[in-house]
Amino acid sequence: MKQQRGVGRMWHLYKMGGITPAVASMLGAQNAQQMAFIRSMSKEQRKQPVMDQPLREMEVVVFDLETTGFYPLNGDEILSVGAVVLKGEELQESRSFYSLVNPKRRVPKHITDLTGITNEMAENGSELMQVLHDFMEFIDRRMLIAHASGHDKQFLNAALWRTSKINLTHRVLDTMMVAKWLDPNRDNGYGLDELLTGAGIEITKRHHALEDSIMTAKLWLHYLKKIMERNIVTLGDLYAYLSKH
Repeated sequence: MKQQRGVGRMWHLYKMGGITPAVASMLGAQNAQQMAFIRSMSKEQRKQPVMDQPLREMEVVVFDLETTGFYPLNGDEILSVGAVVLKGEELQESRSFYSLVNPKRRVPKHITDLTGITNEMAENGSELMQVLHDFMEFIDRRMLIAHASGHDKQFLNAALWRTSKINLTHRVLDTMMVAKWLDPNRDNGYGLDELLTGAGIEITKRHHALEDSIMTAKLWLHYLKKIMERNIVTLGDLYAYLSKH
């Protein structure tokens, strides 16, 4: 009966244009359903208006990735994904996401030293498609925030394209960009450690995807107060100012 329901859902997805029979046959029912869900999330996100949202009320997801290196096109892979929800000025740590990913390759020693993720831990991680499905389900249609987001977006886009032939359509706000706008003459650099220290935020466990997400969320809240003091009300207002710097 469960298998029949799965076949029925697959047929429905095929009729709705979510997947093709060839893809379903190649991936199997579960992976094909996950792909269809990821693709539908991407499509729906493109319809989501965000620029008029008041910053004081906006619900966002702050996220971070740990990876085996810096170059997804040269074989580096996602090792872990962490995220936490912010609603306006409230950090909701109970609404968090964390998953290890099996990279299907050895974890370099310097990455293990940096992240604490061993080869054994990585081998017991979840499949990439499963993590992407669960992460997209977690973030839903919310805007994303990350620090030095170029790295994370590069890996997410590579993973989404490889598994589902889509790119990330969620808007991503970069706290490094915000920091450079708010404090353009900063002498100590714009790394996460330096900015956390400058904001008086306790550094807990660095290079852990969830812990880094929580610390980045606290950094965003620190900046949010400064942003609102400048009478910047909506996300569109903020992007208008950021675009000038």
